[in-house]
Amino acid sequence: MRIGLVLTAGSARGDVALAIRAEAAGFDSVFTIEFFNRHGYVPLGAIAQATRRVRIGTAIANAFTRTPLLHASAAMDLDEISQGRMILGLGSATRRMNEDWYAVPFSAPAARMRELVLLLGAAIRAQKGGGFTWEGKYWQIRVPIYARPGAARVRIPIWIAAVNRGMIATAGAVADGLVGHPIATRRWHREVTIPGLRTAEKENDRPQDACVLAPYLLTSIQEDRDAAVRDAKNQIGFYFTTQLYHSILDLHGMGEVGRACRAALRSFDIKAMADAVPDELVDEIAIACTPDEARDRLAQWTGLTEDPMLYAPTVGVPPERVHSNLDAILDLFGDSQ
Repeated sequence: MRIGLVLTAGSARGDVALAIRAEAAGFDSVFTIEFFNRHGYVPLGAIAQATRRVRIGTAIANAFTRTPLLHASAAMDLDEISQGRMILGLGSATRRMNEDWYAVPFSAPAARMRELVLLLGAAIRAQKGGGFTWEGKYWQIRVPIYARPGAARVRIPIWIAAVNRGMIATAGAVADGLVGHPIATRRWHREVTIPGLRTAEKENDRPQDACVLAPYLLTSIQEDRDAAVRDAKNQIGFYFTTQLYHSILDLHGMGEVGRACRAALRSFDIKAMADAVPDELVDEIAIACTPDEARDRLAQWTGLTEDPMLYAPTVGVPPERVHSNLDAILDLFGDSQ
């Protein structure tokens, strides 16, 4: 497996330091997240400069809160600084995130994402001068003189986040990778994600496995197994307050879990959210265990992915436990020894 690490040190400077440690430990890749108080691209500039081997990426940057050429230029700048190590990960986010957090309109996410990926690929390839024109349904771009001196590559991998079938089909049709959500189960990926990718690849005359599955793997490792499971449940319960993700629960016949989590959201009762999550669901989603169990838990994902991204829970988790978990992840899953 090419093991990646999602950077959750709690600050931009902390994420840069964590990326340096991940490279030293032998991780394949490191990824920034984006939230209303976190920028996906900015820390990667420092990370690109401070590292030499590890792949870098956004997992994910918000797709529709920037114009396409801002995404393309950011990706090319980071690819140049890192000398060809950039992965551009994009996600639609939810309607609430787009409209309430960023004050941008939200519509037709799968169709817009498909066009965006094609547009970005064309913009990244168009580096040698001349004009760049795009006449699509959602974007029209006309740049009379368009060049990008110093670009490291003419093709940068583009991954898109997907949970449900429409966006899965979009990923299979046009993307290089699908970023799996932290609460997607192994069964969901086995029965929904991977078949959806393979069907879309075939329908769009792409080679099989043209789009890799790169899932977030919620990873909570503590000497106290109950504490590790509890931390994972906090994060899982928080995510299942979002109705959009309940299709995963429906597959498992666990719709009541989502309803309980949404009810707890009214008072932001994290304990109640966690209490709603059964142990068997944690086992399907997370690596939540003691250190001696962790490698066997990761091995359960063999055959589903070669590109897991390990993700430490932070919702309701004290900072000292977040950092002890990150230490354990680096110690257990690096290959520098």
